[in-house]
Amino acid sequence: MSRQDYQKQPLNGAYYGPSIPPPPNTYNRPGRRGLRGGCCLWDCGCCLLSCVCKIIFTIVILIGIAALVFWLVVRPHAIKFQTTEASVSQFNLSGSASDTLLYDLTLNFTVRNPNSHIGVYYDVIDLRAYYDDQRFAATELTPFYQGKKNTTDLGLVALQGQTVITASSGLSSDYSTQKTDGVFDITVKMYLTVRFKIGWVKIGKFKPKIQCDLKVPLSSSGQSFQSTGC
Repeated sequence: MSRQDYQKQPLNGAYYGPSIPPPPNTYNRPGRRGLRGGCCLWDCGCCLLSCVCKIIFTIVILIGIAALVFWLVVRPHAIKFQTTEASVSQFNLSGSASDTLLYDLTLNFTVRNPNSHIGVYYDVIDLRAYYDDQRFAATELTPFYQGKKNTTDLGLVALQGQTVITASSGLSSDYSTQKTDGVFDITVKMYLTVRFKIGWVKIGKFKPKIQCDLKVPLSSSGQSFQSTGC
């Protein structure tokens, strides 16, 4: 067959154009597949953490707004304790070591609730009396409820008896001076358990401590007690 005849023959459907490149290699190593999964998990973790942070931030903001609204509406004020009466008819150190205290102490307190929207339940009132930083008497007062904008008189509290106290280095000298002056330095502490009532809601229990530093006159001295805030 001549070269001319060869060139005139039909192609018979065969393709004699430029070569077709092979398909790209789609094989992925297991390590890369695992890496892509890890990135996906990391993205999910970041998204979850972001959502949690947003929720916490929103809750904090809502609590802050609620607290501000509560304060603006209720306007809470501190409860005020006042010692209106205090006297001792007997306050003597006796015994061979002058370490036995004989006492007859009378006290009276008022409690002022200045709040317009808050009532107070006094569930426990544990009263303790101290001299020279040592407790010499204790009693419990009757629980009560105090309404809004109310002043309550707790009534007379009588503490009588004797107790042994530890004689400190300056006790004898301080006691002698105070007995001569007819006025004794006595501290009264009240350990409370209280609940608050706002509308129909009762909130508690809280355990504040009230301290009253008193100058208590001896009855026979003729001196009067000056009302003292606690």
